[in-house]
Amino acid sequence: MRRRSPTPPAPLVPLVPLVLAFGVLLTLLGATPALAAGYRYWSFWEASGGQWQYATQGPSTARPADGATLGFRFSVSQDAAAEAAKPRAAADFAAVCAGTAAADGRKRIAVVVDFGVPADAPPGDAPPQDAPRTACAQVAPDATAAEALAAAAKPLRYNSAALLCAVSGYPKQGCGEPIADTEQNPSADPGASPKASARPEAEDGGPSTSLLVGLAAVAALAAAAVWQSRRRR
Repeated sequence: MRRRSPTPPAPLVPLVPLVLAFGVLLTLLGATPALAAGYRYWSFWEASGGQWQYATQGPSTARPADGATLGFRFSVSQDAAAEAAKPRAAADFAAVCAGTAAADGRKRIAVVVDFGVPADAPPGDAPPQDAPRTACAQVAPDATAAEALAAAAKPLRYNSAALLCAVSGYPKQGCGEPIADTEQNPSADPGASPKASARPEAEDGGPSTSLLVGLAAVAALAAAAVWQSRRRR
């Protein structure tokens, strides 16, 4: 009489989807920025039709033409183009450079430097002045916006990635770091209102869409693993 071979144990393959699903869930939870609310940095603007427009190039690569108006504003902003605070002075070349005569071999650039409001200052620091500073920079015809700014508001400070960190020594430290929800303050522009949170949670404080999708994926993979395990028995 032949002895019957024992039933082999259930394979371990079904555990793989569960392990992967758990890893996906941890990744989603870890990637959710629970405290990131915005960034404190110098934004760069150009005048267009008498209005400030967010610059499409950095100051080190932009080469403004004679008669251009540039603006720089320090503030807490959540999104570079959509939420950044504009300079509080008018984008008006004549108002800045009317008293500066044109010179051969030079171009005139109106520069507006807005140090922002105390609420946007880094802890332990403060804007050097309340009102925006204006200057008419006379620079070489091929000068960049960064060179025009340097002619109007030294000293400047950049980081290793050529990001503008400080204008006229302000702020003393830091360079575009993210700030926490509890630290964020709206820029005190006339009519400004608090900016919406940049966190991915829903407005009612519930979990984010990405988190719900991740949980659903985990549940689906777990159900598939159980079904596969039962099928192999």
